[in-house]
Amino acid sequence: MGAWLRHRLPERVDVPGMLAEGRFVGEDGRAVREDDPYAQQRSVYFHRDLRDEPEVPGRIHLVHRDERLVVVDKPPFLSTIPRGGHVMQSVVVRLRAELDLPELSPLHRLDRITSGLLMLATERRWRGAYQTAFERRAVDKTYRALAPLRPDLELPAVVRNHIRKERGTWCAEVVPGAPVNAETGVELEREVDGQLGRQGVYRLTPRTGRTHQLRLHLHGLGIPIVDDPLYPVVQDVAVDDFSRPLQLLAAEVAFTDPVDGQPRRFRSVRSLPLAPAG
Repeated sequence: MGAWLRHRLPERVDVPGMLAEGRFVGEDGRAVREDDPYAQQRSVYFHRDLRDEPEVPGRIHLVHRDERLVVVDKPPFLSTIPRGGHVMQSVVVRLRAELDLPELSPLHRLDRITSGLLMLATERRWRGAYQTAFERRAVDKTYRALAPLRPDLELPAVVRNHIRKERGTWCAEVVPGAPVNAETGVELEREVDGQLGRQGVYRLTPRTGRTHQLRLHLHGLGIPIVDDPLYPVVQDVAVDDFSRPLQLLAAEVAFTDPVDGQPRRFRSVRSLPLAPAG
């Protein structure tokens, strides 16, 4: 097993040291030894070493809490779930401890660099009903984005196209001629003074939820969201650089509660433009 682990794992993993410390374990919890015979179809588990995570600045605002739901307004740069290099610095890990809710789990996605409303279920038993509501598009979501003005752009408009994102790639792409799988309503809500002159605050109403949909749709209209690190150009931003938050805010969410039938509406406590943090 020692030889197989060295072959399978990258050089940066200290296989000899982890074997000596008993950090590789089998399905029965027993430590894997250097001289254990190799066996096909055997699962081996280990926890990899993670670098110290920079603390993400900004407060998680508690917007609502009841028996079934927790609704928070998260700051930019804070991951929703533990993933990759963002484990302790995630909404779920922080709030499970702070709210003493060990089964707390998100009901929808919100990108790490996007700010605003995030809904979570307090216990596993409530997840199904609310996740089904999201899947059936029975939840109305409103975003706001800060982006350049285009006098020649006719608004309001509805952007409809096919978005594809390959696993392992940074950016999504529009596939011309493919069946529509992404739709966003776009309207100019107001004009503001920005660092580069007059800019617009746009109200976005997605009717689907593809990865990077809003960012890609505004980029396609020639008005990429301010401080977007991917569109139109991929930028090399350090993981601890919190100075330029993406100017995209999950601002409102409204739906009929699938459990008790009551109308629900929540609003973000933040507004655009979002200030730099850290």
